[in-house]
Amino acid sequence: MVTSALGMGCMGLSQGYGPADEDESVRAIRRAAELGVTMFDTAMSYGQGNNERLIGRALAGLPWQAQVATKFGIVRDSGGVHLDGRPEHVRGYCEASLARLGVGVIDLYYLHRVDPQVPIADTIGAMAQLVTEGKIRHLGVSEVTPAQLEQAAAVHPISAVQFEWSLLWRDPEDDIIPAARRLGAGIVPYSPLGRGMLTATLTRDDIDGSDFRRGDPRFQGGDLDQNLARVAALRRVADGLGLTPAQLALAWLLAQGPDVVPIPGTRRLDRIEQNAAAAGAALSEAGLRRLDDAVPRAGWAGDRRSFAAVATSRRAGPAPAPPPHSTTAPGQRGK
Repeated sequence: MVTSALGMGCMGLSQGYGPADEDESVRAIRRAAELGVTMFDTAMSYGQGNNERLIGRALAGLPWQAQVATKFGIVRDSGGVHLDGRPEHVRGYCEASLARLGVGVIDLYYLHRVDPQVPIADTIGAMAQLVTEGKIRHLGVSEVTPAQLEQAAAVHPISAVQFEWSLLWRDPEDDIIPAARRLGAGIVPYSPLGRGMLTATLTRDDIDGSDFRRGDPRFQGGDLDQNLARVAALRRVADGLGLTPAQLALAWLLAQGPDVVPIPGTRRLDRIEQNAAAAGAALSEAGLRRLDDAVPRAGWAGDRRSFAAVATSRRAGPAPAPPPHSTTAPGQRGK
């Protein structure tokens, strides 16, 4: 599967970072597309389906085709957050996403989280059937262990593995990245700017107003103080290279290999333009060494694993019925 060097993560257009204006979000998506971004990443759980509708609206009518990645497996409803990877529900989730996106086929369909009550091979088997039927082009998995990735790939080729990876959080380098490369899966880092930390623009209000930062140890107390000192060092290196801190953080990820496609997310047009420019910011070996000296892996504080796990109870009851018309309607964007 071939994509642009950078994709766009769209979760923050619907949840996690406070209210968003839909028209502003549509402009942001379309500007990213104009700048050459081809991959737009969403999920059925983002805004309880509203994010997929937003992506469908934004990409409809473009004079070129974009690629859409979406996910299933995390269910948000009145009962809270649940995981559901039951094979008998996969088709319904997929068809509901197709309808919300207004497309005939999903380019990349992820299992968002592994349901602990369902063998991952069973879930992937149901997804593979949808590839055979032409509803999905490629399969992906998100936040899996190397063993789970092996089990998934034994059933069907896995095109992409998604997980948090950035200068701020480098634990994936120890296990899942080598496993993905061994199996030939692309690497899709989400939160490549450390939930905004690596932009060097966050204020205390930004942290307090975000569900995705308030509970993160990296944004609290002494850990935050230590991380802000590292961000100041990042800024000094970026200034010396003529880049913004965010551009340097993205360029660092891109330098890790041609199989790495970060998906930064933002609502602001100026930051979309800055992020897109990072794709052309090739770092020399000397620049990479300078960055590693200034912001070494061991220099960051806080363990995101202590808050990152979602509820592991499987969703009770039947899956929601798919919409009555789940195929592409006339005038909508097909794939």
